[in-house]
Amino acid sequence: MSSFHLRPRFEVTADMDPESWREWFVGQLKEAGEHFEIKSFTGFIALRIPVKERHFWSPRLNLTLEESEPGTTQIEGHYGPNANVWSLFLFSYLFFGMIAVITGIFTISQWMIGNQPWGVWMLAAALLVLVILYFVAQFGQKLGAQQTFQLHQVFEDAYGESVRLR
Repeated sequence: MSSFHLRPRFEVTADMDPESWREWFVGQLKEAGEHFEIKSFTGFIALRIPVKERHFWSPRLNLTLEESEPGTTQIEGHYGPNANVWSLFLFSYLFFGMIAVITGIFTISQWMIGNQPWGVWMLAAALLVLVILYFVAQFGQKLGAQQTFQLHQVFEDAYGESVRLR
């Protein structure tokens, strides 16, 4: 389960239409007596860790179901944190990325007109924060690795085949 990806993912194909596969898969999970929270909508299934076992870094598995050919379903699975954690990191990356771009432009402008490019320190600080955010995300992913493994095992057991993450 170790990876350098922010959100591990996989793709598989099933020989059923999306709605039938969704009903079959949810039935398989309930029949197996799994204790995960299951949210099922047309074209989408979400598996979450139960509230009593959930922590800040707990993952969830989102499955998107699309018909690729008549009677065939393309299943895309994404592991990631809760939406609030994902949003926090996404907006942090965007904010500090914008700061890095702006200070980079400012630094180049200072250098081009012959001034001392003191903006490079702000650029370095923004880039450092981006690197720290990446490593904090990796640390959080490692804290949730056991639960990610549990979710993946549940998917593989219900699906009936081994599924490789990418």
